[in-house]
Amino acid sequence: MSALTFDKSELGNLEYSLQREMLATDRIGGYMSTTIVCCNTRRYHGLMVAPIDDSDRTYVLLSALDETIIQHDQTFNLALHRFQGTYEPRGHKYITDFEYTPTPTITYRVGGVILKKEMLWIHKRTQLMIRYTLVDAHSETRLRLRPFLAFRDKHALTHANMEADGHSYPAVNGVKCRLYGSFPWLYLQTSKPGAEFVPAPDWYYNFEYRQDIARGYDGYEDLMTTGYFETELKKGESIIFSASLDEMGSTKTIEEVFGGSIARRTHKIDFISCLEHSARQFVIRRPGNRTEVVSGYPWHGVSGRQTFVSLPGITLWQNHKEDCIDALDTQVRGMQDGMFAGNASAAAAADAPLWFFWTLQRLEAQIGAKKIWKHYGEAMKQVLESYKRGVAGRVALNDNGLVWASSDEVPLTWMNSVIDGRSVTPRNGYQVEVNALWYNAVRYALRLAGEAGDTKFVKAWEKLPERTAASFNELFRLPEGYLADCVGCDGANTDIRPNMIVACGLPYKMLDEQTQLEVIRTVRQHLLTPKGLRSLSPRNPLYKGSQEGTPAERDFAGKNGSVWPWLLSFYVSACFDIDGDAFLPQAEEILAGFEEDIQTYGIGSIGELFDADPPFAPRGAISQAWSVAAVLDIYGMILARKPEETPGKSEKTHKKSESEDCEGRKKRW
Repeated sequence: MSALTFDKSELGNLEYSLQREMLATDRIGGYMSTTIVCCNTRRYHGLMVAPIDDSDRTYVLLSALDETIIQHDQTFNLALHRFQGTYEPRGHKYITDFEYTPTPTITYRVGGVILKKEMLWIHKRTQLMIRYTLVDAHSETRLRLRPFLAFRDKHALTHANMEADGHSYPAVNGVKCRLYGSFPWLYLQTSKPGAEFVPAPDWYYNFEYRQDIARGYDGYEDLMTTGYFETELKKGESIIFSASLDEMGSTKTIEEVFGGSIARRTHKIDFISCLEHSARQFVIRRPGNRTEVVSGYPWHGVSGRQTFVSLPGITLWQNHKEDCIDALDTQVRGMQDGMFAGNASAAAAADAPLWFFWTLQRLEAQIGAKKIWKHYGEAMKQVLESYKRGVAGRVALNDNGLVWASSDEVPLTWMNSVIDGRSVTPRNGYQVEVNALWYNAVRYALRLAGEAGDTKFVKAWEKLPERTAASFNELFRLPEGYLADCVGCDGANTDIRPNMIVACGLPYKMLDEQTQLEVIRTVRQHLLTPKGLRSLSPRNPLYKGSQEGTPAERDFAGKNGSVWPWLLSFYVSACFDIDGDAFLPQAEEILAGFEEDIQTYGIGSIGELFDADPPFAPRGAISQAWSVAAVLDIYGMILARKPEETPGKSEKTHKKSESEDCEGRKKRW
């Protein structure tokens, strides 16, 4: 397993540094994200992006913070911004080092001045802290810090206007700002009593976000600065800048919070410890006792489907079963009329409630079958009954034992891209993965009910699986040796897509071994890449190998070629089921194929998807929950077959470091 390293000689090369993005979260819905040289290339970038109320919306409050070194009346601006075709200032030329662990740290050198910057998001509170340390200097040195404010929804852009309040108001060793009355105060403070804040409100125009422009979106915005901090620093001295929605009472408090927080941070020393850290960032705890899973950073929200698919990989591998349970309980508490709510409902995602059963199957290994049925048995039965009687006129169980899902308004499977109001991949009818999940769910519920003595449920449902399996094999098995992707009113869709691998990778399968072999063989021949499974065979005329282009072009490619890592765990599981330990070398090769990705796109994480053609460039969100979960799942499958190689690793160190995540939590299990 490789360590996370960066080429110091390339940090000043923008082609190298601007494609590498970092992320830190507060575990309650807020985050910091920018490139490793702190040049924002997306509207979603910012040093403080956070919710301001109980809603799921997040806002870019503090977009950037410019640092300027002043010596002998000369100024050296260390910042880097893009303004309509040019970079100004060009502070990246002063960067000599970047480190990701234990917290993102940049070292600058200006002549004889060496300045270290450590950026720290504080867990469980909306607060960013940056510690500047003057490592070396040979004459009087001053540091100027200029905050740039946005105060807008992270999906939007802001422009100069007369409504924004550019004033700064006094706070303890700093100021508080609020551009608009609907926002809370943002407290900007420092740990040094002598640091002066100089009011100088002004708009800076036309910041250019190149990634947004490349993705076909507007990429220009104006940002407000209300002034700047300035102070003298002596060699070896540090100053901490704090941006928070809560006022810090003293400079000592600022120092204590920073010191205590950084001491608890994990050291991301290798590939797996980086992914474990990334996995923890997806689980957020919101007001109202809600535990949710962010699907991906920086722009995705909470998805019921991705919550269930991701939970085992991002929580159970690290023995964080409390996080898994709390997220499941959040979904169960929201059930209405026997069905999950929002985008976890079958009315919005035909497969989402069925992934709930798959998550419980994984959780059972840690808490036991009896507790699963005791606490979730009623919810399981209600979900199955909902499918039986039909959901919103879109999803229903037919007499042949298969689930039919159809809607002209919204696509009901994970292949849900829409262009001009029309589905990119129309799949109305019987979908292969939905019915594989349905069979798995019913079989699992029947086993638990039988063990618990729930004879009424067993009697009502025990004959269904045989009918489902017979119908599935009759409709989905193709003479060519693989499974139809969907069977609709016009018959079977024979496009070679990856959804059929789910039918081979679930605990309960409807396929004989020969059919499983044929599906795996087809997947290997047409869909398997080092980064995941293609969403369509390259031999199909609809295939598109690149994710570049307009939003419509990217949406089309996303479901007609682009590679998705999340499906790999089902491929690996299916291969292990067939080949046993003989598949270990191939599984290890698949795992190793992702080591480079944690330092070339989203630092320390795995992105949402990849181009379908070599070199399989990363695309989409820089950190995606089900991608990270899939890779950790594969690692877990490998270790399960090689227990003697389980590392003593970071698991011993990170559990202690992250113990604050579990403090005070009720141990119900």
